Amino acid sequence: MNHEPHNIRVIMTKEIHIKKNVWIGARVNILLGVTIGENAIIGTGSTVTHDIPDNCAAVGVLARIIKEV
Repeated sequence: MNHEPHNIRVIMTKEIHIKKNVWIGARVNILLGVTIGENAIIGTGSTVTHDIPDNCAAVGVLARIIKEV
């Protein structure tokens, strides 16, 4: 949720951290507060809702890690 529960006009934000040498495919959605580790690969059309560790490939809507690179 990115709004204050009692006042929808107040927007809360968090940073997205993308480390070195990351490949991100087209049309990828990354939620607020997520960290994508070094050398990670995010597949096209994925929705990243949680942190992706270093040296991993993740794909899918609600991206899951499918392989360590």
